[in-house]
Amino acid sequence: MRADELRDMYLKFFEGHGHSIITGSSLIPQNDPTVLFTTAGMHPLVPYLLGEPHPAGKRLCDCQKCIRTGDIDDVGDASHLTFFEMLGNWSLGDYFKEDAIAMSFEFLTKYLGFSAEKLSVTVFAGNESVPMDKESVGIWNKLGIPESRIYPLPMKDNWWGPAGTTGPCGPDTEMFIDTGKQACGPNCRPGCSCGKFFEIWNDVFMQYEKTKDGTYIPLKQHNVDTGMGVERTIAMLQGRANVYETELFAPVIQLLEETSGKTMFADDETIRAFRVISDHLRSSVFILGDQHGVSPSNLGQGYVLRRLIRRAVRYGKKLGLGVGFSKPIASCIIDSYKHVYPELNTNRDRILMDLVGEEEKFEATLDRGMGELDKVLTQITAHGQTVLSGRVAFRLYDTCGFPLEFTEEICRERGVTIDRKGFDEAFEKHKEVSKQGADKVFKGGLADHSETTTRLHTATHLLHKSLQIVLGDHVKQKGSNITAERLRFDFSHLAKMTDAEIKKVEELVNDAIQRKMEVTMETMTLEDAQKAGSTALFAGKYGEQVKVYTIGDFSKEVCGGPHVKNTFELGKFKIKKEEASSAGVRRIRAVLEG
Repeated sequence: MRADELRDMYLKFFEGHGHSIITGSSLIPQNDPTVLFTTAGMHPLVPYLLGEPHPAGKRLCDCQKCIRTGDIDDVGDASHLTFFEMLGNWSLGDYFKEDAIAMSFEFLTKYLGFSAEKLSVTVFAGNESVPMDKESVGIWNKLGIPESRIYPLPMKDNWWGPAGTTGPCGPDTEMFIDTGKQACGPNCRPGCSCGKFFEIWNDVFMQYEKTKDGTYIPLKQHNVDTGMGVERTIAMLQGRANVYETELFAPVIQLLEETSGKTMFADDETIRAFRVISDHLRSSVFILGDQHGVSPSNLGQGYVLRRLIRRAVRYGKKLGLGVGFSKPIASCIIDSYKHVYPELNTNRDRILMDLVGEEEKFEATLDRGMGELDKVLTQITAHGQTVLSGRVAFRLYDTCGFPLEFTEEICRERGVTIDRKGFDEAFEKHKEVSKQGADKVFKGGLADHSETTTRLHTATHLLHKSLQIVLGDHVKQKGSNITAERLRFDFSHLAKMTDAEIKKVEELVNDAIQRKMEVTMETMTLEDAQKAGSTALFAGKYGEQVKVYTIGDFSKEVCGGPHVKNTFELGKFKIKKEEASSAGVRRIRAVLEG
């Protein structure tokens, strides 16, 4: 079974079970300060998991583009990916464990053809705060899975959330296929890294809320959130050893072999290089080609993108690939996915331009690193020393983007070794600092939908319309991020705004606020919303139900909400800063006072 068949079969199966097929969201989360990228299918659905009605109903399914970079340094092995597609189905206060598990079992055995005898599952074992999930055990028993293939595991294995310190969370049950490999020992079980058990699906049951004092209280609305990775599942269905042997990567692997003159399986280093390049450039293409795509930079999503591209370039150099090698590979990726994600083809020119541009910048960076290293080595050898400190090697790596293996090779030519212990210590310290920084991104838990952020969310609609009035209809929202303190709004515009333009935009927003306009919501199809003149920031499936928020006679926009009831609730709008975000994109930071 190919990826296209799996996507279609999954969505049609759940549509047949009363689920509405919805469009997957942008990789760049909108109005959610808790993460840099969409990391799971549930992420864009947070408001609805918290109780807000979804326009498509209580049963949903989709295929969501996801980016996870927490394990970026592990990419190159057989299992880690930074970009992946997640198939998911949700119950928003409708069905719960029994129906969710039964549908999962039916799809795995009757549609994908896995033998029930090869299926093992895990459940939450319970602890002093939350009881064991015996309900799931009983359901699996009724479906014919014996106790010997049901594994109760602790919270670290079978519990989801909360995303931060508080919020919705709950036990999960994970499904594994026995590959038939020999067990690695008497304690071998699902989740073991030996490869005997292949995780294929995860059903999360959000039935608790973790409070600030660390206790778990039952949620008023019980939800189901499931996830099945496209890449991993088709690898299993095709009998492949890893995801890189499927049709999703085969065209890129073939192109790399042709351009490098090397075969992928020449040695372990070559295998790793092929995998890193394939994964990282695929992720980069999807980030650049997203409807809210960002460009490489030194901050936030742009920094992650830059790191992905430069890591791909580093491994490209190992294969002897010259500057510009990313262009044909990116084109190959676009052609492989454009029938599923047409935005990639729409944004093809921008994707290719930014990729090659970043390659060229990295070349210049490497040249600076060479100059820096040459100066250091000249000083070392002049003083009769033969060891380059790990701290200096790491500074070249971190500040100049100079790969350690490059440093080692050049040092070796000059009769100098590297203090690897010192480098590793500096690298671990850097990783810990980076991890702490990433943890801070998640400090708010799931998306904050407080009264303050709701007011700012409504203000972005007024700002968007005001910018179009002052600057022109070419202005389109390119992204937004809202915290309890401020709103950040990115929009398409080439020139820096003048003081007069900024003042005029402020005046228009505040005038709309003072007019005490009602904010109303209607549910309709996306096509009807567009016919009614609504601004829509995505192209959804035909007939898909959406929410349209109308602010008096001023603004009409497709949006998930939430919003205030009347603009007078907003107070006074003030633009604090207007600056460049990336090529052709400006950024406004603003607050509401009073």
